[in-house]
Amino acid sequence: MTYALMSSGGKDSTLALDRARREDLDVRYFVNIYDGTTQRVRFHGVRRDLIELQAHALGLEPIMKEASENGFEAAFANVLQELKQRDVAGIVFGNVSLSDVRGWYEERVLAAGLQHLEPLWGEPSIELAWEVVERGYQALIVSVDLTKGAAEFLQREFDADLVTDLGCSDDLDPGGEQGEYHTFTYDGPEFANAIPFVLGETVEKKGHRFIDLEPVSDQ
Repeated sequence: MTYALMSSGGKDSTLALDRARREDLDVRYFVNIYDGTTQRVRFHGVRRDLIELQAHALGLEPIMKEASENGFEAAFANVLQELKQRDVAGIVFGNVSLSDVRGWYEERVLAAGLQHLEPLWGEPSIELAWEVVERGYQALIVSVDLTKGAAEFLQREFDADLVTDLGCSDDLDPGGEQGEYHTFTYDGPEFANAIPFVLGETVEKKGHRFIDLEPVSDQ
């Protein structure tokens, strides 16, 4: 049986893939739904080009779908149909504790006749954060919610020092489960190669601050 990973490019979906492969699941596809207007992952702000590079580096075939602001559900329904056509058995997610988010996906995945897999579900977010570091993944905080006191963490590497700082903060979930921050994973044990990028400009939009990651050309 083959499986797909639903990913926004961050640490949790990467760790979910890592665990799925350690359970000998044959994960072959990388599903990402991005904003059609900006060509970026909503809330993360990462360019679709980098997400596609990440998929290839992880040894997965990318299934990239664009969606309008109100078109996510339609895009996801399209994904489910395509996965069924490819005889995929189920989808791996990186959800941890948001039951409404998990429920939304689970209802639709099961209705489509696919398995819904949650390798990280219900575990303490601080422990998962440490596992990301201990497994050797490299990630960068690429966006922060300015209303939740996470501004100081933008552009920081997701390393032991950062996880320690996150764990000492009383106002933040150390795993960013309330949307405090989002990450982009660019290297680690499941990667065939690191994703090359350079830091671009910092922008603010709708109470969030983003650091733009610009792909590096091979030429």
